[in-house]
Amino acid sequence: MVPRIAVTGPPGVGKSTVVSSVVDRLRAGKMKPGGVLARDRRYKDRRTGFELLDLASGAVGILADEMGSGPQLGKYRVHPEDLDGIGAAAVQGAIKCDIVVVDEIGPMELSSRKFVSAVELALASNRPMLVVLHEWSNHRLARKIRGSFQVIVVTRENRDALVEEIARAIRPGRG
Repeated sequence: MVPRIAVTGPPGVGKSTVVSSVVDRLRAGKMKPGGVLARDRRYKDRRTGFELLDLASGAVGILADEMGSGPQLGKYRVHPEDLDGIGAAAVQGAIKCDIVVVDEIGPMELSSRKFVSAVELALASNRPMLVVLHEWSNHRLARKIRGSFQVIVVTRENRDALVEEIARAIRPGRG
């Protein structure tokens, strides 16, 4: 059975940092991750939005920021053109990689039908997956992941130890 792991927890606890660190470990072990990471966009010490990083190609786009014309979630507006063109494309392309990484399955990303479809394609594949799952999402895709993945709650106390634990669970020949 292929490993399928979802990390969840409250905002700011370090879910994306855990996933990014796991990706670094897997790369060091010669695995090729694909998919998308969401990273903070900052101006001085203030978060101004989020960018998307395609792990396979290195392409970067804007997921959401305080400007833009897409759907508004809190103080941020989603950039549907980058979410579809970079985010969804990265997840769909990741099916050809050793592992599919999706950061995050949350309200911003779920506003895109193309993104949801790409994640559904990845779920239907036989690829290992590592996803960040929004803590309170009740979207059908989030429910499906909760029901079929190993779900790990990230806390400030366990986040550092989780990196090696998750990387070990995903690496081939893990026993």
